[in-house]
Amino acid sequence: MAHSLIQRRREAERARVEAYELSLRHVSQRTRPPPDFETAIYDARRGFEADIVRDAEAWKPRMKTRDAARLRLAAARYLFARYPVAEHLEHIWIDGAGLGAGEIHLRKRWYIAAAGGGSLYAAGAAEWLSRKEVHAFLNPLGSVGFEAAVWQAIARSYANDPAVAMRIARTRITQTPRAQHRFWRDVVRFFCAHPTTVEDMDDFHDYLADCHRRDPEYTPKGRSLISLGRQMRDWHRDLDAIARIEAARRRAEAARNRARGLAASPEQIEDRWLGVAIAGAKREEYVVVQLRTAAALVAETRGMRHCVATYATKCIAGHASIWSLRRRASGDVQRLLTIELDTRSRAVQVRGFANRPPLAEESKILERWAQARGIMLL
Repeated sequence: MAHSLIQRRREAERARVEAYELSLRHVSQRTRPPPDFETAIYDARRGFEADIVRDAEAWKPRMKTRDAARLRLAAARYLFARYPVAEHLEHIWIDGAGLGAGEIHLRKRWYIAAAGGGSLYAAGAAEWLSRKEVHAFLNPLGSVGFEAAVWQAIARSYANDPAVAMRIARTRITQTPRAQHRFWRDVVRFFCAHPTTVEDMDDFHDYLADCHRRDPEYTPKGRSLISLGRQMRDWHRDLDAIARIEAARRRAEAARNRARGLAASPEQIEDRWLGVAIAGAKREEYVVVQLRTAAALVAETRGMRHCVATYATKCIAGHASIWSLRRRASGDVQRLLTIELDTRSRAVQVRGFANRPPLAEESKILERWAQARGIMLL
């Protein structure tokens, strides 16, 4: 049934009203809540009530921001600061992601001490920085983060060239644990005495960290960039060799499991091969140990300057076992001989440093060991 003219006009008017209301909903803004100043003051003062220098109730900021981090920083400035400080000290009030509770408290404590006009050295920085370095930390070169400012300050105490300190502040040294501070300070001193690029220092980082892990008393002192680079390249070659041997060991282990109808998970596969069982030996000045891991074989190759690491496949398959005769004295261990045994407990190869034959004294020790363990020396 056709609509009358009046009905059509009413429907058109209703459609216009609905379209107008829809447009209003799109362009209108919801009422924004006011800035939460009370929460900002509470977050800033929590745990540091004794250090407040102004009345928290009297804080009447003229701020329109609703950002909680910016409000918290403004509250901290009002509560604790008598003097302006560098940006890297203030950042802890904005973002503490990834930091433990102890580290967050330390950084806030350092901010309060510096901004309040106190002694940062007396506030705990003396554990890591000298007075000269504290001054450099409070006045960094350029825009840097907290840890970068610490290491830049240390570098500035050793280097006359500011560019060297700025490069060190951009390296991975700034990410090292605070507990290893003493070792990495020696590393920074080394790089100040032997300047190089950020890329080179980052390349050295993993090698030096591994040296420190294996020997907590290790130090780069007395070395040059050339010798350190040579040692790092040897280390990388060792890692590659270990990776190849480990891949071969995993393949052999997986093949044995398939032959036995087993499906071993990666957690069930050890990082060593089975080796050969020989009656145990009592601890003496001279000891013979079996090398059953890729790292042990590669270390023997590196220490003795021969190619025993290439025998890994035979060891993994159970066709041979490799042993090392060592001398222990005053806490030091000296490698003397590398011994290859076949499946019949026969010493088919015995070599010293750089593949030399055994010395007379070493032969006597070897004979005693072989006789006691039922080994046949060929």
